Amino acid sequence: MRDGDQVMCATYVLRDDASLWWEGAANGVDLATLTWSQFKEILYNKYFPADVRGRLTRELMSLHQGDSIVAEFIRKFDMGCHFVPLIARDVVQKMRCFMDGMRLTLHRDVMLMRPESYDEANACAFQAEQALRDIDMEMQQK
Repeated sequence: MRDGDQVMCATYVLRDDASLWWEGAANGVDLATLTWSQFKEILYNKYFPADVRGRLTRELMSLHQGDSIVAEFIRKFDMGCHFVPLIARDVVQKMRCFMDGMRLTLHRDVMLMRPESYDEANACAFQAEQALRDIDMEMQQK
């Protein structure tokens, strides 16, 4: 999809205050040459100023799985990465941050599988979680 089409689709779904804001903001840009990256920068500067981005970065860096299942932890982590591109773009940092937030038993098992990417770490986490469930089920049957 072309940049102009992405911008048009995004602005079409803006509602309420965001729609009114964009009507005013659009007067200050050349819509014919506005790229998707430029649009996101304008939008994020309005709705995610530096202090909010800083808070979101701290939240992502301190995100812990706790009692949630792997799928829920991945969902929260991915959502956080969306707003913290410095981590999301750095594959090593992204995987390290994800691994650091995992429950210790899963972290150990995933490390033993030696994932080389964030996606592999996700798959390993699902496998490790299933293995722990299997062990729990077996213990309950005894």
